[in-house]
Amino acid sequence: MTTTELDVKNIGEKVSACSDPFRRLLEQMHRVIVGQDELLHRMLIGVLSRGHLLIEGVPGLAKTTAVACLAKGISTKFQRLQFTPDLLPADLIGTLIYRASDGEFVVQKGPIFSNLILADEINRAPAKVQSALLEAMQERQVTIGKETFTLEEPFLVMATQNPIEQEGTYPLPEAQIDRFMMKLLVDYPTKEEERQILDRMASTKPLMEIDAVLSPAEIIAARDVVDEIYIDDKIKDYIVDLVLATREPKKYGIEIADWIAYGASPRATLALTVGAKASAFLDGRGFVTPQDVKTVAPDILRHRVIVTYEAEAEEKTSEDVVRAVLDHIAVP
Repeated sequence: MTTTELDVKNIGEKVSACSDPFRRLLEQMHRVIVGQDELLHRMLIGVLSRGHLLIEGVPGLAKTTAVACLAKGISTKFQRLQFTPDLLPADLIGTLIYRASDGEFVVQKGPIFSNLILADEINRAPAKVQSALLEAMQERQVTIGKETFTLEEPFLVMATQNPIEQEGTYPLPEAQIDRFMMKLLVDYPTKEEERQILDRMASTKPLMEIDAVLSPAEIIAARDVVDEIYIDDKIKDYIVDLVLATREPKKYGIEIADWIAYGASPRATLALTVGAKASAFLDGRGFVTPQDVKTVAPDILRHRVIVTYEAEAEEKTSEDVVRAVLDHIAVP
């Protein structure tokens, strides 16, 4: 047995031991959520990867419920923020309060000082509020006045939004969209799932309670194991090729250059690598396969590729670009 094979075996044993609580968390979430396997799987990848999630879908598809279920399954602090057009940045991060007793200003911390943040209907708030999240999401810190505060790990922002076509919404700035590791699209349930929803939830009783089966310490320990998961050089090259093909498709023989205004940023390369490792972790493996990359690629790339006006005129979207790239780049 080679050194690499021995390392992979050892990592695999660690993965088996550390991934079990995450499978239990998934079972707990399914006590309330019918279907939506892809959504729940990607949420766990976000938790393992320190990656923020943007969840998009029309109202009523259990986006908020899914995030709330995840929070209940973890023994940690959770804050739900309802974004509205009149929300102010201070309502999110906090502000300085004048204390008359000693004539000094003191920091009043906002709800962002938590572990799991649900930014509900994030695109219903104006840009100045959305941008207040930028420092917290990227640097894991918040500045109030002259003081900077480090946010406690694990820190994860999960934002839901209605499609932009819906009335009363504001498009998110590109700089903020890029800070989300994944953009998840939630679709309507199938006929069978809709029937299960009816049987389980057409009642005046509250939803089934979820038990907390995961601790912050277990999440942080699992992240250390995710970092150790083996990824072959050929798969690293495959990841780089996927990202570069969204910027210069002609070099890879893909005739979609007219569709692309801007390709994916280097954040996409990092997110694909860590996301693929997290996917392998949830499958109980100590090594990454090309399928792990293909599993997370659409969610990581779709919001980082900006299409041209010509593409929009031809009714082509970033989804079409990502699909073309995945179809054309050879799998190692």
